[in-house]
Amino acid sequence: MLLDGLIVGIDHVGIAAGSLDDGVWTKLLGLPIAHRETVAAQKVEAAFLDPREGGASIELIAPTAGNESLARFLEKRGGGLHHLAIAVSDIREALSRLKTAGIPLVDQEPRPGARGHLVAFLHPKATGGTLVELVERKH
Repeated sequence: MLLDGLIVGIDHVGIAAGSLDDGVWTKLLGLPIAHRETVAAQKVEAAFLDPREGGASIELIAPTAGNESLARFLEKRGGGLHHLAIAVSDIREALSRLKTAGIPLVDQEPRPGARGHLVAFLHPKATGGTLVELVERKH
């Protein structure tokens, strides 16, 4: 109900990886890396595997210098599911609704994300332990 009318769909599923070059996911899924970039605002290197017929992407992320939380995640758990990214039509409105409802947020304001999108994270305690990223796609 909180995000009613704002949800566009699942944007991507984020997978933490020690290396983006090991090829595990590209071999498994038979998909090449469609886009790769360093996202300075999040201190990660990201690589996207996009399905040929559209739909949600797989985002592989590896920490760059200064991203202690992702480095700790990999150290404790190894590579694996990191976050679920939900596309919204208006990220500022989504954050406003969530904040008003008292939902714990990592980001109070959107920040630059991969592919030129705006992103913001909900705190995992808001969702029973799952890190959720909101994504407003670049138009």
